[in-house]
Amino acid sequence: MHILSADQFTKKQLEELFALTSSIQQKFAQDKNEILQWHKGRVLITLFYEPSTRTRLSFASAAAHMGMSVISTENAREFSSAAKGETIEDTVRVLEQYAPDAVVIRHHETGEVARAAAATNVPIINAGDGKGEHPTQSLLDTYTIWQHFGKLTNLRIILGGDLLHGRTARSLAKLLACFEGNHIVFNTIPELQMADDIKQYLDDRGLTYEEESDMKKAFAQADVVYWTRLQKERLPEGVHIDQTYAIDTKAMGYMPDTAILMHPLPRVDEIATEVDNDPRAKYFTQAGNGMFVRMALLDTILTRLKQ
Repeated sequence: MHILSADQFTKKQLEELFALTSSIQQKFAQDKNEILQWHKGRVLITLFYEPSTRTRLSFASAAAHMGMSVISTENAREFSSAAKGETIEDTVRVLEQYAPDAVVIRHHETGEVARAAAATNVPIINAGDGKGEHPTQSLLDTYTIWQHFGKLTNLRIILGGDLLHGRTARSLAKLLACFEGNHIVFNTIPELQMADDIKQYLDDRGLTYEEESDMKKAFAQADVVYWTRLQKERLPEGVHIDQTYAIDTKAMGYMPDTAILMHPLPRVDEIATEVDNDPRAKYFTQAGNGMFVRMALLDTILTRLKQ
């Protein structure tokens, strides 16, 4: 069971995964030693060709809290055989010989994680591939919305920042399309608008959306404001953009009191630190949810392997 794209999840699967995540959070708070026995003796390999803090460490933490051993490399692009020209297929075939139960891969090139999955029967989990997708991030994002509102239907979600290069917003849009009545507002500058393939995806599934460059208009009546950083490392050579829009206390004033502000992190200067104390700011809670969602995902994959 590979996890490669947000569009492989059905509404039913998401509801089951979120129910399991909630149950794990409760068990963890009560007696985390019970969870420690769930997958004792299993092995997780994390293979990261790009820098990561939250994704890599939350996967490692998720595995460790369930009794798994973790083997990790955090800069495979420079310090693995990839620097010598080894293909991703050869790399995962070698890793397969070490008997892992799952492999988490982040890669700087879109589509490389899917190539790895095609070369092995070991479950591969996409932890972000270039400008493609970040399905487990979208799972924790969607879970955070569900946890706060108790639903995932009939919501007005603002996706803002760098939508052209940011894979997290792409994956989140796909998951939101699983639920009825949601409306997405793309709020960014013209140069960073959401790519047409995602718009077509939403059209095909009947999810409504609009493009609104005015932040004040976009934030009005919002339930969720999901902001992203400018992906400077993915801008084409010779293209320079200083910044998209930034959220400060003034911008927070455009949001309803009932709305929440989310961000996949890391942030640079697109959300002012003065916003952190606003009760609507949920990005640190969102990051914390990542470990529990990944625990639920790993448990689902490994439980299926036992069957």
